[in-house]
Amino acid sequence: MKVAIVTGASRGIGRACAIKLGSHGYTVVINYARSEAKAQEVLDIIKQNGGDGMLYKADVSKYEEVKEMVKVVFDTYKQIDVLVNNAGIVRDEPLIGLHEENLDECFNLNVKGYFYCAKECALKMARKRSGVIINMSSVSGTFSLPGQTVYSATKGAVNQFTKTLAKEMGSRGIRCNAVAPGFIETEMIDTLSDEKKEEYLKNIPLRRFGNSEDVSNIVLALASDEFSYVTGQVITLDGGLSL
Repeated sequence: MKVAIVTGASRGIGRACAIKLGSHGYTVVINYARSEAKAQEVLDIIKQNGGDGMLYKADVSKYEEVKEMVKVVFDTYKQIDVLVNNAGIVRDEPLIGLHEENLDECFNLNVKGYFYCAKECALKMARKRSGVIINMSSVSGTFSLPGQTVYSATKGAVNQFTKTLAKEMGSRGIRCNAVAPGFIETEMIDTLSDEKKEEYLKNIPLRRFGNSEDVSNIVLALASDEFSYVTGQVITLDGGLSL
C-alpha cells in the first residue's frame, strides 16, 4: 500500500489527480477546505474503482491545521508516500488595482500552504527515506499574462521552491518535482468569454486546451517508481503555449 495526500482534491485538477492515484492502488487522502459533498463524490468514485481513502477538511494556508492533518494521516496509515500540493487560487488583477487582501490570500495559499504541507510530510517521509512531493505550478510561473502579477509571482516561487527542496531532500530519498499546466479545462476556463478563449487558442500550437486527465497522467508518472531518477524538474504541460 502507498498513501497519497492530495490537497484541494474536491474539484478540478486535484479531483482528477486523486481519482487517478486511487485507480492505481494508492490510498488517497482527499483534502478539501469547503465542500464536503464534492470531496465525498471523489472518495465514492475511488471506492467504486476498487480503491480506498479518507476525507480531511483543512485550510492548508493555516499551519496548525496542516500539522494536525498530517498527524492524523500518519497515525491512521503509519506512512505517507506521496504529497500532491495542489490547493491554490487565482486572483487576477493589474498591479495598479491590486488589493492587499488578494495579495495575502494568494501567497498564503499558493506559497505558504505548499511550504507547510511539504515540511510536515517530508518529516514523515524522511523516516522511511522515501517519498515524493509534487507541486502544482503553472505556465504562468515563466510565461507572462497581463493581470497575473500576483499569481505569476506565487508560481515562480513554487518553481524555485521545488528545485531547492529537491536538493535538500534528495539525500533522504525524497524526490520533489512540479507540474506547470497551461490552460486546462476546469472551472477557471469556464469563466472566460468565448472571444477570450479563441484568442488564447490561437497561441497554442496544439489548438486545444488541456484537460485534468492530461495533468493527472503526469502526476501519476512522477509519483511512480518508473520516474525514480527524476527530481527538481518543472514539467510544462501547455500544448506549446510558452514556446
